[in-house]
Amino acid sequence: MKYNPVTTRILSQLNAIVGERNVVTDKERLEAYSHDETPVSQYARMPEVVVFPKSAREIAEIVKLANRELIPVTPRGAGSGLSGGAIPEFGGIVISFEKMNRVIEIDYDNMMMVLEPGVVTNEVNAMVAEKGLFFAGYPMSLETCYLGGNIAENAGGGKAVKYGVTGRYIMGLEFVTPTGEIVNFGGKLVKDVTGYDIKQLLIGSEGTLGIVTKAIIKLLPVPTVKVNLLVLFEDVKSAIAMVPVIMTRGRVIPTSIEFMDKLSVQTSCRYLNEKLPYEKAGAMLLIEVDGNKTEQVEADAEVIGELCADGGAIEVYVADNRTTQERVWSVRRNIAEAFKVYSPHQSLEDIVVPIAAIPDLMPEIERISKKYNIQIPVYGHAGDGNLHATLVKNPDSSMEEWYEIEDKALKEIYKVTRNLGGTISGEHGIGSKRRKYIEMFCGPAELELMRRIKKAFDPNNILNPGKIFEM
Repeated sequence: MKYNPVTTRILSQLNAIVGERNVVTDKERLEAYSHDETPVSQYARMPEVVVFPKSAREIAEIVKLANRELIPVTPRGAGSGLSGGAIPEFGGIVISFEKMNRVIEIDYDNMMMVLEPGVVTNEVNAMVAEKGLFFAGYPMSLETCYLGGNIAENAGGGKAVKYGVTGRYIMGLEFVTPTGEIVNFGGKLVKDVTGYDIKQLLIGSEGTLGIVTKAIIKLLPVPTVKVNLLVLFEDVKSAIAMVPVIMTRGRVIPTSIEFMDKLSVQTSCRYLNEKLPYEKAGAMLLIEVDGNKTEQVEADAEVIGELCADGGAIEVYVADNRTTQERVWSVRRNIAEAFKVYSPHQSLEDIVVPIAAIPDLMPEIERISKKYNIQIPVYGHAGDGNLHATLVKNPDSSMEEWYEIEDKALKEIYKVTRNLGGTISGEHGIGSKRRKYIEMFCGPAELELMRRIKKAFDPNNILNPGKIFEM
């Protein structure tokens, strides 16, 4: 589809809607809005203008203007995404939520909050901690990401085993449609089957069906006790075999079950100068249990530790205070940074397979790694089968060689994932990064149904075009 440029006439109308100070066209300032956390050299696209609205009404007026003039509009949160979802693929207008960061209401009686999309996710928990509450539906990048971006991607993270992902905690949404109407779905309700569940359709739609301007989120009582176990195994099969055992024989639903393969463990430990006996480990599990009674949490941790020992664990390290917990979690959190020291060029993937298929996946990843002479560490969320297989460029390869290798290796990884009953993304989204691969996982009928939904919401295809699938 051919879009129209942002002219001086359009700029003057944007100035009238949001004020001249909230309209940016300076190229140096625009550059920051041309990319997210995907590689800039591959995916960045410059917007023509960035606007900073302060209300749903202003966003509605911007969208109506864009519809009349056939100008693409890209909603943007913190720009911390890993799929290219906030990149202005066709230029046009970027709507930034930086100035829509108000907490509208904290309703302690109903254990709900009403917020604008520009609130930093981490700040939510800080605001309600004194009342013993927290927002459970947050990802691992909570320090930087915005709530609106979490909703757009239906973000997950390490605690999804027990608490689920963002969508479970979004009770109501106000959003602007791609044609400029302000609509509301859901509310402060635990149950609601009044018509189609449009709210859930918006969650995870990557900003292609509507622009979230307000969200009602559910809070939970914060657990007061937690214990972590860092468990070393000789091989992947032994580690993954423990995941269902913990929940069936152990009758414990952990908060997190994080998986790290040998390459991930060794690289992160060396980077941190960590003295764990990682050389003997073919895989690690990082398991967290939480609750409100010390005796129960410690008993659950003991059950898990004994099951792991019976299942062939080399070592079981117990971390039951803040210092030791930070030590074991730092091994998991620093994997990506550790590999950036080796090579700054990576493709961080987000595949999902049935949990029991992980041992079958790992030899295939190793085969692909050797075939293309690249490192592919695998780490992520074993408890829900969501793994970050990360392709790391060989420093000896040219960028041209890397792009060719990356595409071929990704296709092979995706094919293996599909054959094991998995799919392409669990929490990062499709965006523009994975768009050309989605046909490997969605058939023509499924894609056509999604296109019809997109067309019904967005007849002029102006809202975040170029994402998820081709129109």
